[in-house]
Amino acid sequence: MARNKDVDAWFSRSDNPRKDVMLRLRAVVLGADPRIDECIKWQTPTFTYRGNLASFNPRSKQHASLLFHTGAKIPGRHKLLEGTGSTARVMKIASISDANAARPEIERIVRAWCDWRDAEESVPAANAAEPNTRKKRGGRKAASPASKR
Repeated sequence: MARNKDVDAWFSRSDNPRKDVMLRLRAVVLGADPRIDECIKWQTPTFTYRGNLASFNPRSKQHASLLFHTGAKIPGRHKLLEGTGSTARVMKIASISDANAARPEIERIVRAWCDWRDAEESVPAANAAEPNTRKKRGGRKAASPASKR
């Protein structure tokens, strides 16, 4: 995916001491899969594909920090994703050499995300025909046959 000029501008203004690591991670993520895009959200570079994959934490000074917004749900095991909650995961990379070493796993994460989002995208179309999920005028759900008794 081509680099986004707004993200380029953000990096040109950044004075983060790990800017070089962040730039390397940016290149790895964007190069991992052509479906990945980038933009500025929450005043920081964010990687997207059918939703928000990850955003840099620009306040982190000891390492480059990527917040994977729904990292706990990305299919597969990813040892570099830290966290124990039900939603977010964080990846902390301290140097360019660490970023290069992490490249294979980052590429797996990005591809798993894109494939998962593609699979999820096809599910709502299949469920749209179910009568119990259709809304009546006024925003109420249609009553199921069991509730009409």
